[in-house]
Amino acid sequence: MGKQLTKAEEQFMQVLWNLEEASVKEIIEQLPEPKPAYNTVSTIIRILETKKIVSHKAKGRGYIYYPLIKKTDYTNQSLHKLVDGYFGGSFKSMVSFFVNKNDVDLKDLESILKEIENQKK
Repeated sequence: MGKQLTKAEEQFMQVLWNLEEASVKEIIEQLPEPKPAYNTVSTIIRILETKKIVSHKAKGRGYIYYPLIKKTDYTNQSLHKLVDGYFGGSFKSMVSFFVNKNDVDLKDLESILKEIENQKK
């Protein structure tokens, strides 16, 4: 993918990832108040299509939009950008930062390590 999403684009993608496919109207229904205008959402969805992150299929007189990338792929790419940009590419530095700055409990760290071990199996 390689393209960074704007805050609004990311917000709309969160809705699409949750719903798997949706019309502009359905996307708007899922957004918090104050809801953006229909034309605003439609324009941003078309931008996402240009970026090849979203595609559509015809349904009646309108379109149903769906993501072309998985949420996990985008999350992974975003996390790598965060680690590279703020922690010199070191996940260890990032974890250390969060432990030191966010008062992480030892039980939480042990739980995280167990989860990592279980995923490796």
